[in-house]
Amino acid sequence: MTQPPVVAIIGGGFSGAAIAYHLAKQISQNEIEIVVVEPREMLGGGLAYSTTDPAHRINVPAAKMTMVSAEPDHFCRWLVHDSASREDSLARTARGDDFPQRSVFGRYVHDHIEPFLKTGQVQHVRAKALAIALADGRYAIVLADGNIRSADIIVIATTHPLPTVPATLLHLKGEQRFVPDPYSENALATIEAHHSVLIVGTGLTAADIIASLDKRGHHGLITALSRHGYRSRGHAVVPVTPYGTFGNDVTASALLRNIRQTLKRAENEGLTWHWVLDALRDQAPSIWNVLPTDERRRLVRHLRSLWDVHRFRIAPQVEAVLDQRLRDGTLVILPASLHSASMIAEGFNVSYRQRHNTTVETERFDAIVITTGPAHATLASESPLIGALFEQGLLSADPVGLGLHTARTGQAISIEGRPTETLYIGGPLARGAFGELMGVPEVTRYAEFIAEAIKGQIIRTRSAVQRQVS
Repeated sequence: MTQPPVVAIIGGGFSGAAIAYHLAKQISQNEIEIVVVEPREMLGGGLAYSTTDPAHRINVPAAKMTMVSAEPDHFCRWLVHDSASREDSLARTARGDDFPQRSVFGRYVHDHIEPFLKTGQVQHVRAKALAIALADGRYAIVLADGNIRSADIIVIATTHPLPTVPATLLHLKGEQRFVPDPYSENALATIEAHHSVLIVGTGLTAADIIASLDKRGHHGLITALSRHGYRSRGHAVVPVTPYGTFGNDVTASALLRNIRQTLKRAENEGLTWHWVLDALRDQAPSIWNVLPTDERRRLVRHLRSLWDVHRFRIAPQVEAVLDQRLRDGTLVILPASLHSASMIAEGFNVSYRQRHNTTVETERFDAIVITTGPAHATLASESPLIGALFEQGLLSADPVGLGLHTARTGQAISIEGRPTETLYIGGPLARGAFGELMGVPEVTRYAEFIAEAIKGQIIRTRSAVQRQVS
């Protein structure tokens, strides 16, 4: 009797855990061995949902969060019975939406994968994968604990790379109160309540950092800057219905004109931008599919920052912190570019030039936090595992610059431009091919898609072996 194929999922955050969950539901234990390689104690948390900071909340209402796309209320039903969440009086908004702490969603995912862990249908290998090598049709996964695991199919479900440290600030790495990794444990521990803080970046992560500092009692001045100075937007105060049609635009310019015209029509009807952006979000996959690669690049280069702050909205609780600090004058958001930086006694002098201004301004800060967003260009150099797959030609960079080059089947595209049959890209690193893979509903549907694709491959392989035997 042949051994069942081994599917190894590298990364046990939401994407990896969801893929394992749907695979385990679809294929019986004697037909497949599912291994999730994840150094964290709990599957399902990952970078986003492992945070224990009470200021970090899910960014969309709980009613829109689910790991089963056919059951939109899957998370909400679980939430009703979660005793720990009942003590969070700040989770519910005046509109009646629930925005629990982010770690709650991580526990929800873990609770649903746990039964499969107990039966052994899913194995959690608690170690970091350092490298993967393909030999004789099987993969050898080199682990940080010295062990080597074998697999027939690999799913790369690792998280985004760390933010890019701007070249102007690179020489400050290693200095006290210079924080290049805002996600690291105790990243803000050395920042005192009165310190002046420079946050490089003004998106979702910047909002999290501001909320965290505020929760810790910080009252000093926070200056957040980015090239455009766009801050993350909040949710509509009333329920909205998607408004507008965008699927026929085949250039970035045509799409932008359509969006502007639709926004104007919506405004004339007394509607907010939320209606239009929700329609754009829902139609994003079909829009992305018709855009040629060059137009996708143009869209990312010119409109990504504006799209991100409107598409990926912050929880009302976090929005309230930002609004209050802006009113108090303890938060300033600037459209600016960095010019230079230097160390001074227990702090930093940073020079920057505001957008549409020729004057270079210099300001002293006690601390600097980098929240510039994932550095996808450094994927191969910063991750030994990804780098090893690049060196073997099994992986290649996404031509749009959003992660890893992925076929519409979910399989990785090799350096030669062909799909690597037994290597899949799970989660947001495949967004260059699929467009919208950042929100939980989209990641859930993609996890189900990958699970179905792997199941189909296993069935086809088994049938081919049986035909050969007979």
